[in-house]
Formats: sequence, structure tokens, C-alpha cells
Amino acid sequence: MVRILPIPHDVNSSYLRGTAGGPGRILAQEHTGSANVYAEGGRAIRIHEDYQVLDEIPVAHMQGEEAFQRIRGRVQQELSGSQGPLFCFGGDHSISYPVLTAYATVHQPVHVLQLDAHSDLYANLDGNPYSHASPFARLLEQKLIASLTQVGIRSLTPHQREQAARYQVRIIEMKELNQSWIRDLRHPLYLSLDMDVLDPAFAPGISHYEPGGMSSRQLLDIVQALPTLIGADLVEYNPARDIHDMTAMVAYRLMKEIICKLG
Repeated sequence: MVRILPIPHDVNSSYLRGTAGGPGRILAQEHTGSANVYAEGGRAIRIHEDYQVLDEIPVAHMQGEEAFQRIRGRVQQELSGSQGPLFCFGGDHSISYPVLTAYATVHQPVHVLQLDAHSDLYANLDGNPYSHASPFARLLEQKLIASLTQVGIRSLTPHQREQAARYQVRIIEMKELNQSWIRDLRHPLYLSLDMDVLDPAFAPGISHYEPGGMSSRQLLDIVQALPTLIGADLVEYNPARDIHDMTAMVAYRLMKEIICKLG
């Protein structure tokens, strides 16, 4: 059974806070009456009836390594019980570092697909090595993941290009988007989905607007074409910037489709 783990942590956001409020707002969409519980393939995804929504990790106000130790320990505990895959909700993208660190203790190797507007490969940002702009730099320098494929990127800096070359990251920039790269993905596969991979027109409830992104249809098509996943996270939804829960509903739809890939 897929288990859902909220991680309301946004202390490492570089621009706007607010993503800590994301998990609860997304999960609430099941009960608004605005949409039904079915994924596009016809499978009913009744989050609160058929799946286990775990107690959130209480890290909303913790800083740095203290928060990451708490996240890492909890995820490792959940994985060691062999009770089924985890779907983790952020929070900002910094949570992927401790989550995947925990995965690396249970699953080896771990290959990661990152759907994102940003590469998050900074050695550090503004002097913060735990920044939400740095989780994949930490994972790669510590050799915790075996490969990283980034799709939808449209904001690369020279430093990030150097980092990508150093760690042999495969990047499919948004300007060259297709689906041919899917056949090259390696297994076991973990998905890290940053909501800002979408164009702001489809997801206004994000902190960092990067025009020129995916449509909701393009992103759904990619998720549906993916092979089975060992785990996933969805991050960077900021309800403080949302409009009438538009982005929350998109995230809710994506959650249902990703759960179908988790088992």
C-alpha cells in the first residue's frame, strides 16, 4: 500500500516561504466536491479511505541539520518496515536531500528523475548548503544516488552547467522537450516533482515563476508514461500564492497519477 507522508518544511526557501502549508491544502482537494477520485486510467484513488496518510513530520520551524536528521530518520523508519512505497509531500525542494538519503540506505542503486524548472545543483545558495536550490548537489557529491535525469529545466547558470558536467547529470531542457528520454531511464527509479516545472499559467501557486514551462497536459503525459517507481516526492506548492486553489487541484491530480505508478 502506498503511504503518504507530509513534510511541512520551507525554512530553506530562498525567496518566499509558504510551501510548508502545501501538503494539507493538496490533500484537502479530495473533499471539495470539485473533482472525483479517479485517475485518468480509471483507477479510483481514495486517499483517506484506501491509503495511509501518515502523521506529518514536525519540522516546520526546525533549522538545518536538525530538521534533516528528523526527516531522514522518519523516512528510513517508514521504509525499513517494508509496508509499501512512500509518497512524500513538501515543503520546499530541500526535503529531497534527507528523503533520498534515507532511500539510499534501503534501495541501492537509486536513480532519480527530477521534473523541475531549476536544476537545484548549486554548491550552496546565499551561503546555505541546505538551500532548496542545492539538494541534488548534496546527493551527488556524497554519491547517494546513482544517476540524475532532469527534465523541464529552463534557468541554467554557468555554475549549474559546470555542476551538471561534473556529476554527469542528464538534462533535457524545456526548449528541447520530448519523451524519447523516458526509454533511457534506469531502475529502480525515484521521481522528484517540483510544481514549478509547470508554466506559471498552469500553476500560479508556486514561489518562483519561470515562464515557458510545461502545460498540465504535457506533465500528465510524462507521468503516465513513466515505469513503476520506488518512491516519489512532490514539492514547492505554495498556497499563499495560489488562486482559488487552482494549483492545489493540479497537484491533487498529479498525486493520483503518481500513486498509480507507485503500486
